[in-house]
Amino acid sequence: MAKIGKLVREVEIKSDINLVYEIYKHKPNNSAIIAPDKVQACDLVSGQWGAPGSVILWRFIHDGKVESAKEIVEEVDDELHKIVFKVIEGGVLEVYNPLIITINVEDMGHKKLVIWTMEFEKVNANIPDPTPYLDLLCAVVGDMDAYFLNRP
Repeated sequence: MAKIGKLVREVEIKSDINLVYEIYKHKPNNSAIIAPDKVQACDLVSGQWGAPGSVILWRFIHDGKVESAKEIVEEVDDELHKIVFKVIEGGVLEVYNPLIITINVEDMGHKKLVIWTMEFEKVNANIPDPTPYLDLLCAVVGDMDAYFLNRP
């Protein structure tokens, strides 16, 4: 029997949250420059950056191996600083299908947060949660934060 799950993780950053949001909205391909040990490439397959319905192909390092995942941008909400991606191709779908990934950035005055949410259905109950993928997303945000803080 399949199991539906949800993971949420907050990453506190020191840089401007809008910089992180804009990377994921308009320039996710720059993540390969900022975190090359985690992201090998990010290519626009169809549509345009930052537009719902666009398709993006990611190549990333997971458990020491290169994996790929194709995502469709389901929602972009500039007011809430939220982007929703749905994975539509890739090995990850063999164990988590569907897999929906949401990034939301919030400036709470005293805290600046990048919040990742993964909603998924495991193909069977014995499969662990996709925590390593969430760890990867959070690590990339940490690299982005360091990158933006170290820019002149």
